[in-house]
Amino acid sequence: MTEKTAITPATHTAPPARFSHGVRKGNILQVAGQVGFLPAVEGRAPAPAGPTLREQTLQTLANVEAVLKEGGASWDDVMMLRVYLTDTAHFAEMNEIYDAYFADLTVPPAARTTVYVGLPAGLLIEIDAMAVLG
Repeated sequence: MTEKTAITPATHTAPPARFSHGVRKGNILQVAGQVGFLPAVEGRAPAPAGPTLREQTLQTLANVEAVLKEGGASWDDVMMLRVYLTDTAHFAEMNEIYDAYFADLTVPPAARTTVYVGLPAGLLIEIDAMAVLG
């Protein structure tokens, strides 16, 4: 039986509840929902990358990527992404940012689901991912 390993990049603060930023078991890596917080600075509370959807989306993707890398994966290994938006009006803009971010990906894109949710004040987007390593 393969052990389950918690993944926490140095750029991330401790989660606000009892969960891991990522968990790897065998060749499966599940990245917990990441938001657009800037990299952790000791002694400071987490802060969003900025007030705009663009700033937060790019930082959120960077945060997902940090967990992937820490867990031994890359975007090439991602099978599923789930995007959580707080406003239906953000869907088209998020798609433009998302498409540009993954424009150079040389493998087929991951499957994706987008839903609308409530997030803590000031946060506009959250993304989680599931990767299967070769």
